[in-house]
Amino acid sequence: MALGRDYEKQNCSLARALEVIGERWTILVLRDLFYGIHRFTDLQAHLDIPRAVLTDRLTRLTAEGVVRRSEYQRGRYEYSLTAHGRELWPALFALSQWGDRHNAPEGPRRLFSHAPCATDLAAGGMCPGCGTVPAPEEIDVRPGPGARPDRTDAASVALRSRHRLLTPLLTDA
Repeated sequence: MALGRDYEKQNCSLARALEVIGERWTILVLRDLFYGIHRFTDLQAHLDIPRAVLTDRLTRLTAEGVVRRSEYQRGRYEYSLTAHGRELWPALFALSQWGDRHNAPEGPRRLFSHAPCATDLAAGGMCPGCGTVPAPEEIDVRPGPGARPDRTDAASVALRSRHRLLTPLLTDA
């Protein structure tokens, strides 16, 4: 028997959030959208995700108002996070930091800094330099000591350089 998509007997905000973002691959799709990977083919290549699964996840996220779909060329679409979707950044950052602490003995795979003051973010997402919790569009991401340069897709190669979150990473068709 297949698992359901909802938690209808749960009267819980976390259960409702999991209905939207809790399916396998969804958080990684969101991560890549934060990294600036916006085009379907780039998302598919970077994630190594089946086309049908990616289509399903993007359709669901769009229906829930987390992602916006826009045509950039006849029949070709790109995806971006809505304001609703950008609110997920602290949760994704926290999960990433947890993963670095518990599953990356060689060190963090990515480092995040507050762009205006060039200070690395603390574990809770706060900038120790100015005492703010920056919005994702104010955050730069760059490879950390645990980065593995074994991937050769265009997004992985582009992510080997410092890059501002939410800024389109790849713009070639």
